[in-house]
Amino acid sequence: MQGYTQIRLPHLVGDSMVLQREVPLKIWGWASPGEKVDVNFNGKKATTVAGPDGKWLTKLPAMKVGGPCNMVLKGKNTIVLKDVLIGDVWLCAGQSNMVHQMRLHNITYADDIASANYSKIRQYWVPTATSLIGPSEDLPPGNWKSANSKDINDFSVVAYFFAKQIFAKYGIPIGIINASVGGTSIESWTSEEGLMDVGGLREIIIRNKDTAYVNGVNRKAVSNQLKKAVIADKGLNGDIKWYDPEYLPKGWRNINIPGYWEDQGIRDLDGVVWYRRVFDVPAAMVGIPALIHMGRIIDADRFYVNGQQVGNTGYQYPQRRYHLGPGTLKAGKNIFVIRVENSAGKGGFVPDKPYLIEAGNQSIDLKGDWQYKVGEVYTPVVKTGAYGISEQAQPTALYNTMIAPLANYGFKGILWYQGESNVGNAMAYKKLLPAMINDWRNKFDRPDLPFFYVQLPNHGDMCYQPAESGLALMREAALQTLKVPFTGMAVTIDLGEWNDLHPDNKRDVGERLALIARHFTYGERSLIYSGPIFQSSKVSGNEIVVSFNHVGSGLVAVDGEPLSQFEIAGEDKKFVWASAKIENDKVVVWSDQIRSPKYVRYAWADNPVNPNLYNLEKLPASPFRTDE
Repeated sequence: MQGYTQIRLPHLVGDSMVLQREVPLKIWGWASPGEKVDVNFNGKKATTVAGPDGKWLTKLPAMKVGGPCNMVLKGKNTIVLKDVLIGDVWLCAGQSNMVHQMRLHNITYADDIASANYSKIRQYWVPTATSLIGPSEDLPPGNWKSANSKDINDFSVVAYFFAKQIFAKYGIPIGIINASVGGTSIESWTSEEGLMDVGGLREIIIRNKDTAYVNGVNRKAVSNQLKKAVIADKGLNGDIKWYDPEYLPKGWRNINIPGYWEDQGIRDLDGVVWYRRVFDVPAAMVGIPALIHMGRIIDADRFYVNGQQVGNTGYQYPQRRYHLGPGTLKAGKNIFVIRVENSAGKGGFVPDKPYLIEAGNQSIDLKGDWQYKVGEVYTPVVKTGAYGISEQAQPTALYNTMIAPLANYGFKGILWYQGESNVGNAMAYKKLLPAMINDWRNKFDRPDLPFFYVQLPNHGDMCYQPAESGLALMREAALQTLKVPFTGMAVTIDLGEWNDLHPDNKRDVGERLALIARHFTYGERSLIYSGPIFQSSKVSGNEIVVSFNHVGSGLVAVDGEPLSQFEIAGEDKKFVWASAKIENDKVVVWSDQIRSPKYVRYAWADNPVNPNLYNLEKLPASPFRTDE
């Protein structure tokens, strides 16, 4: 950052930013060596001089809630930062469920988007960037945006509903700095120092700093890859494309939407499958805008109506919602064609999602019998030798570029929603999560910095027999991290979806995090902020009596049914389903199959079937086990 002839600020320090109240305010940047820098803000002044390396940093005294104000910086040039607020700043980080913006859930939260008008709730979205070399001095370029009906679409859903709750309660300006990247592991978010005690990672970090090594591995990976045979998609390769209304379909077979083609007579196909169906559209739906809901498709799709492409999505996770202009549909027969491309696993249409077209106050159900034809079959990709290095999957890579440059900024606390990418090494997560918390606190020089996180929700197929679970182990790692001081955990075992890693209900996630913050950070000590948390268990004859913290006003089975998802085992740890009942603030668990019980567990599954233990404040109990 040397060689500047005038003052320059980090990208985070800009117009419309929110600064942390009641802590000394660090303002920093770069200038020519020896250049004097004056900072004037909210009636306070500070002066510093750039060092030989061109870096400068100054501190303004702690300030109370306020703004908007302008900040004026003077050196050889003058910078005026406008519309600056003083309030509370929360760093929101993690992977895709913290990434997911309001626009991706704009049906569920349509009213919230339309009514958003909170000029004092603001977000700085940190663009994705990586570095294997070491910590960066600045973030990638970005902007502070307020929660208005336009820019709210860019806000993280979880972070927004958290901020909205805190702002509604206290009226304090809330700044969100969102540093999240989908599909990333906790190792990539932790610094080199924070990973020193984690076996095997130090060697990887040191090796990755060798640019020649990394480039060499990537070149070798490309040269060793046997690319799939170039077989053009037949649906796009002929004189008449398969989506063209003039195309006459031959050799097409029946298939159902929703559903995966591997479950409907197509074995182990990676490639392109075309779907086709003719729908009768009433005149009342023509000449007006229409909206197609096409659930989720694995993986990529292109959607055609009467030969016109109306939408496409390149990967499996977004819900498909395609807008049709007034002239797209016609009265009578309309040809719908969908090109679906999948390169691994089952391809097709995810069940239990909406599949329909809406126009005005009418709709057409798109589920049912379609026809299909295979357009292309992929030859399996074979790799020999080295695999390429994906930087964002490497230890420290995201910390270096998206967290390290935040060290001088003041925060009220941290919100963390991550873990899906670590399910395969859940036992290690028991060390990795506390290590990252301590690492960030050290880097921000805040040993008491509040750190509130989300325990992963239910997801995947329901299992009706006791079984082991990687997701359950991840939830256990989160539960055990509550031993780290100044932490809190939002239980979400009731907020997931079996068929979607990115469930729609993110409002409750944000609001449960807000409950934790209100209790710990904002001093509402009598507020019940958590559902029941396992405390202890005691064997009494052929029963196990379980005690809980956070029982609130009392324990309850929320649906009025008997307590479910409790299991019990003897010395052999072979679990069976158990009966359970609430007695005062405890749960008594037993099974006629186990005369000498020793262990108990609750909701121990990827997607437990109706775990219904809550407190009267309607907060769910965390899954737990006693046989670790």
